[in-house]
Amino acid sequence: MTEIQEQKQAQRGIAHLVCGRRAKWLVLLLWLVVLFLTAPFAQKLTDAQDNDAASWLPGSAESTQVLEISEDFRPEQIPAIVVFAREDGLTAQDRAQITEDTAELKQLTDHGIRGDETRGPVYDRQTDPRAAQILVPITMDEKGWERIGPAVDSIRDIVGEGGDGLAVHITGPGGTSADFSEAFEGIDSTLLISAMSVVIVMLLLTYRSPTLILVPLLSVIAALFTAQALIYFLAEHAGLTVNGQSAGILTVLVFGAGTDYALLLVARYREELRRHEDRHEAMALALHRAGPAVLASGATVALSMLVLLAAEMNSTRGLGPVAAIGVAVALLAMMTLFPALLVIFGRWIFWPVIPHLGTPNPADRGVWARMGRRIAVRPRMVWGVTAAVLAICSLGLIQLRAEGIDNADAFTGKPDSIVGQEVSARYFPAGSGDPLVIVSNQAQAQQVGEAVAATRGVVPESLGLPPGTKPSFEGKVLFEATMTDPADSEDAKQTVERVRDAVHAVPDADAQVGGGTAALLDMDKATTHDNILIIPLVLAVVLLILCVLLRALIAPLLLIGTVILSFTAALGISALAFRYLFDYAGETTDFPLFVFVFLVALGIDYNIFLTTRIREEATRQGTRKGVLTGLAATGAVITSAGLVLAGTFAALATLPMVAFAELGFAVALGVLIDTFIVRSVLVTSLFLDIGPKVWWPHRLAREDGGAAAVTETEKVSQSGPTT
Repeated sequence: MTEIQEQKQAQRGIAHLVCGRRAKWLVLLLWLVVLFLTAPFAQKLTDAQDNDAASWLPGSAESTQVLEISEDFRPEQIPAIVVFAREDGLTAQDRAQITEDTAELKQLTDHGIRGDETRGPVYDRQTDPRAAQILVPITMDEKGWERIGPAVDSIRDIVGEGGDGLAVHITGPGGTSADFSEAFEGIDSTLLISAMSVVIVMLLLTYRSPTLILVPLLSVIAALFTAQALIYFLAEHAGLTVNGQSAGILTVLVFGAGTDYALLLVARYREELRRHEDRHEAMALALHRAGPAVLASGATVALSMLVLLAAEMNSTRGLGPVAAIGVAVALLAMMTLFPALLVIFGRWIFWPVIPHLGTPNPADRGVWARMGRRIAVRPRMVWGVTAAVLAICSLGLIQLRAEGIDNADAFTGKPDSIVGQEVSARYFPAGSGDPLVIVSNQAQAQQVGEAVAATRGVVPESLGLPPGTKPSFEGKVLFEATMTDPADSEDAKQTVERVRDAVHAVPDADAQVGGGTAALLDMDKATTHDNILIIPLVLAVVLLILCVLLRALIAPLLLIGTVILSFTAALGISALAFRYLFDYAGETTDFPLFVFVFLVALGIDYNIFLTTRIREEATRQGTRKGVLTGLAATGAVITSAGLVLAGTFAALATLPMVAFAELGFAVALGVLIDTFIVRSVLVTSLFLDIGPKVWWPHRLAREDGGAAAVTETEKVSQSGPTT
């Protein structure tokens, strides 16, 4: 297709409907109306979040079924445990104060506290007690997550902070949940500010223009508000599960992906502004030429996220549509609102480096052009060494411990609930406050109880009916049992397995075991299933999109291979950093899955940007020359995009949660590896070495590779002193 034909096609195509002389104003008006209608609802997304246990657990899990059955016996509750401890023994004054606090706690009714069901005080079994515990139940209904913090604050107002040698802590599931709630509090605003700061800094470094940064920033904020409002409506009226995790990732994803698309489009728009006097014509051509790559990139990410719908974990399954909607809206904004704003503002928006007609393209003589020429000297050696280095980095996977982390290791700091958990474990059974919950048929209840009490890891005398629980309901009974090990430990999970085996063996009992530990065990099993199922599905989706986009088979397979190598290298380096740099105890079981999905879906973006430009140039000047031109033309913008995306994911580290910090670090590292090593060195050298055959079975594979190859004389002259 000639330049004139391409211009006519762009003017008649969809691009003209976005950036036409009148159309641009209509696009702006439509987006203003959308924002006016959706902005108020975007602020309500936090209220629509569902952070209770059922929103995370797999629906078919035994612990989920026990949770649902237990609601017939009593409202769902979690206990906050108040721990009093003095190392040299509680004084008479301490014991009097504990008795007085207990009486006050029994009068509490605000924020879902069931004061009348308060249990305790229970003293440790020393002749001279050194510690005491009071258990305060808190009702967890649809508003439970929102009021758990205020409930614990009300308890704290009564028991105080301790002093004069007496330690007072609030722990147990209630105390830990309150600390988690505090960690998630303000997550949207924290990540929004962090991501926005990263984008502003990177855009300033990339374009050195204080005016240009406003356009992508306004566009991505419009996309975020629109996506949040749409997700709010789906959560309220269509049953979409949204929790703190998915809401936080949504902000990062929209900012990162949206800014990436903006950077790619701006780079192509600047090229066209140097060739065309009319900015409307320049933008139409930029959209026509860069649009397919941007659309393919957005489709890859969105479809990869939708694959998460196949997950067993509710939290993972809910993240799929949330992330897909965020990317789709970001893509829509960057393909409509963003180009319309650029055309409305005109060339001056690039001040002080304004691209005028006829000015040279700096990419032709930039660092990426020089790097391409040097790689072209010995491409096979370059990709061989690069692949070997990445493979060596992947060996760090032996240090990966994605087996789950307990509450004590889940925070980057050490909140009061964790300190209290450690103090409580010194004086009381470690599983106190988070018991096993067993339901069975009433006729076999005694046999089931005996089986539970006889199981190793259970405190026999703890077996019983908790206060406020119906003695039976429709022929079933519910009772609890305390474990000897901490409820979030591996030993406790093994106890759950033993108890389940024991009660399942009781004939006709239809017994099931739930509780916090059982939920953790079921989550681990579901996540293992999701890892095995979803990772191959994501690879298949990405491969299919690449095959359609490039109309080839060899190139997509190569790109998939490089992204997998990038993923394993990032995971290997991250595992070493977590062990020896940050001293983290381990990773959550879903950590590899999330890192894989984000790195493959987002990392393939840069390969799409590069290879679509290479293919475009290959049709004009041959594959080998097209590779060098494509790298030179896209190098700077892809580098900027990678830095933006890495920075926005690194913003997750601002949250005081180890899981978020690890995810942010690993994805940011993987994006940087993909940007600076895989895309610029590995993919480039592979394409140069393989040549036209990389496009097989397309007709480009049959081109005369020698005609477009860089001659040996050119190689020597271009390689410089580094060869």
